[in-house]
Amino acid sequence: MVIIYSATWCAFCHAVKQYLDKLGVSYTDKDVDDNPEAANESVAKSGQRGIPVLDIDGTIIVGFDRPAIDQALAAQKTK
Repeated sequence: MVIIYSATWCAFCHAVKQYLDKLGVSYTDKDVDDNPEAANESVAKSGQRGIPVLDIDGTIIVGFDRPAIDQALAAQKTK
């Protein structure tokens, strides 16, 4: 399961979603601006307020870190 904590104004959030779309990875997008509960979840998982935050089967990635995303997705496929 992939969850992205993002905001509509965040360019890196859009880049992450475009990358996952290109890979054919489905995800749940939680907008931290519209949903205070999602914002709190994001901070609780990442320990910071930066976005995007990705939760890929419990692996937390802050920012558009393509190598970390690829590694987490590869690990997810082996589960």
